[in-house]
Amino acid sequence: MNINYRDQIPDNFSPASRVWIYQCSRLFFLSEALQVEEILEQFVSNWKSHGATVQGYGNLFFGQFIVLMADESEAGVSGCSTDSSVHIIKEIEKLFKVDLFNRQTLAFIIKDKVQLLPLTQLNYAVENNFINGSSIYFNNIVTTKKELLESWLIPVKDSWLSKKINHLLVTGIE
Repeated sequence: MNINYRDQIPDNFSPASRVWIYQCSRLFFLSEALQVEEILEQFVSNWKSHGATVQGYGNLFFGQFIVLMADESEAGVSGCSTDSSVHIIKEIEKLFKVDLFNRQTLAFIIKDKVQLLPLTQLNYAVENNFINGSSIYFNNIVTTKKELLESWLIPVKDSWLSKKINHLLVTGIE
C-alpha cells in the first residue's frame, strides 16, 4: 500500500491552513469515490465565507478519508462557512449511506490495508497483537496542514493512543 499522500496536498496553502478529516465507516466503491471527489471539487470551488471566496481544498484519501482544507490567509472560515462544509459531508453520508462522524472508530494500516477498529476493542487488539506500538495509526485529530503533513499517519507509540494502551506495551506486548 502506497501511503505517500503528501504529494497530493497543495503546496500553495499556508502551513497554518485549517484541516478537517472525516473517516468513512467503509471503503468507498470506485464509482462512489469518483462522485465524492466531484462533490468535493464542486464544494471547494464555491466555498464562501461572508461573501469572500475561501481558498479550499478537498480530496478523498485511501478511498476512505475525506480531507477538507481552508487556507485562511485571505479569507477566514467562520461559523457559516464551517457549517456549509459540515452540510456537504452530511450530504455525502446520506447519498452513500455511510457514517463520517463516528469518532469512536480508529483506523490503522494493518497488512497493507486500512483497518477500522472500534475504540472499545483497542485493548483486545493490543493484547492479541493485531496492533502494537509500531502500527501505523490515522491521527484524524490533526487540525492544520502542517500537522496533516507531519502527524496524520504515525506509529501508535507517537499518538494519543500510547497513553491509553501504555500499560499493555510496558508489560511486553510490543
